[in-house]
Amino acid sequence: MNKVYPDAKSALSGILKDNMMIMSGGFGLCGIAEELSDAIRESGVKGLTVVSNNAGVDGIGLSRLLETRQIKKMISSYVGENKLFAQQFLAGELELEFNPQGTLAERIRAGGAGIPAFYTKTGVGTLIAEGKEVKEFDGEKYLMERGLFADLAIVHAWKGDTAGNLIYRKTARNFNPMMATAAKITVAEVEHLVPAGELNPDHIHTPGIFVKRIVEVGTAKKRIEFRNTRPRPTSAPAAGTGVEI
Repeated sequence: MNKVYPDAKSALSGILKDNMMIMSGGFGLCGIAEELSDAIRESGVKGLTVVSNNAGVDGIGLSRLLETRQIKKMISSYVGENKLFAQQFLAGELELEFNPQGTLAERIRAGGAGIPAFYTKTGVGTLIAEGKEVKEFDGEKYLMERGLFADLAIVHAWKGDTAGNLIYRKTARNFNPMMATAAKITVAEVEHLVPAGELNPDHIHTPGIFVKRIVEVGTAKKRIEFRNTRPRPTSAPAAGTGVEI
């Protein structure tokens, strides 16, 4: 089976439909499948439920789908610095299912492992618990959370091979490996694509059996969500040299 596609648009061809659930890997702007999310925007599908830690920042990543009102609901743990995300939610234009971040990660992992639900102490006695089953184990209360399984997962990896095996780089791994297992179809964008057999099996994070389609997008833009700097004090010239050190 050929899994390799020439571009993001063709990699998603025949998959996208209105009202589907999409998982989108990444954390902030790190490890986001930017080429694939832009291709989703261009397709015009709408009524989407998107599972993602957050929705990028204004003008980048999933935020571009918010601009076009293609997202109906977000299942997230952090609104972040995305003003449009916050505005649409506060105006009642966007549904939002908030999750503690660890709970969100476990819901995705559980979905990929075929676990329909699990219990956690996180959120007991808070707004998170409203409408959910609470059960007692060993004298402690636990909240039942449902696993998540999507129609489509889009992930970004540093390197992949033509069989769909993926390697993520450092913190860009984040939610990507879990999401790759938790959808009917996973499409991966990779910075570097190599022939099958070239990757060291011990280095592979996502086995190719989970990946249905793959596209090489080149080196990702290294975007910085926050650029925090402090002014450097002006150095005085060394005595007798007139040269700053």
